[in-house]
Amino acid sequence: MRKNSWKYSIGMLLVIMMFTLTACGQTKEQDKTGKSGTIKVVTTFYPMYDFAKNVVGDAGEVQLLIPSGTEPHDYEPSAKDIAKITDADVFVYNSHELETWVKDVLENVDEKKVAVVEAAGSIDLMEGTAHEHDGEEADHDEHDHDHELDPHVWLDPVLAQKEVEAIRDALVKKYPDKKETFEKNAATYIEKLKGLDTEYKEAFANAKNKTFVTQHAAFGYLAKQYGLIQESIAGISPDQEPSPSRLAELKKYIEEHNVSVIYFETSASSKVAKTLARETNVELAVLNPLESITQKEQDNGEDYISVMKANLEALKKSIK
Repeated sequence: MRKNSWKYSIGMLLVIMMFTLTACGQTKEQDKTGKSGTIKVVTTFYPMYDFAKNVVGDAGEVQLLIPSGTEPHDYEPSAKDIAKITDADVFVYNSHELETWVKDVLENVDEKKVAVVEAAGSIDLMEGTAHEHDGEEADHDEHDHDHELDPHVWLDPVLAQKEVEAIRDALVKKYPDKKETFEKNAATYIEKLKGLDTEYKEAFANAKNKTFVTQHAAFGYLAKQYGLIQESIAGISPDQEPSPSRLAELKKYIEEHNVSVIYFETSASSKVAKTLARETNVELAVLNPLESITQKEQDNGEDYISVMKANLEALKKSIK
């Protein structure tokens, strides 16, 4: 996505206005019937979807806005996507730092009707890790994906609890009559996240080698939480290409720190990671940032907890 390049066409504005008017009409109709309809929650990408789904439970319908398997860093909403947001009761996103398009979209959203939840709103974001692009300097006037702050808070089980709490609180505020349901559901899920946190703490408490090398710098919060050291091939955005000098630095780093595993992602190009692993003669393993879990994985029962446990087992190969 290019900075300041995502603009509404006249046609899109007309579509937005049409759906907004329709949504307002539906709201009035719901008022006449005592708002007896199902709560409609729209979330941006998978972690927000899973967190909201666990809090909402059977009290509503939770939808995933960004298609499964789509990289959220590169996503741009269509007129249809905007209509889904304006027609929702609750809209959940991670942060302005990841979903950079949300600020523009919210200009066309009636926040008296739609409860807007920035799940990471209460979390202090860390500075991002930006590595030099291959053959060019980062152009901050054109590229909107050279993040100044790191948005990947959901990969820390402790900060994930804060995001769940933010979603819970917003739902309780909008639907106080369902407070007991939302609080009970959230408490049950938070206990699972606390259990996940305990597993990570116990796994790395006595580790001697705490360094791991990743495809892109998505695991900074997780590393900070458990006293680990993340070294990344690319920066915060997975589409960044490392320069030759950066690759040379990594080769030296891998040798000096006896790194035995390089982690790549199935949802992004792993060409550089595989090349680096081959040249340094180290193993490859998957570390999933949960940015774009596929529909097939969801159909097979994968969710935030299961993927994070798989990540833990993968990290144990490097951190011992």
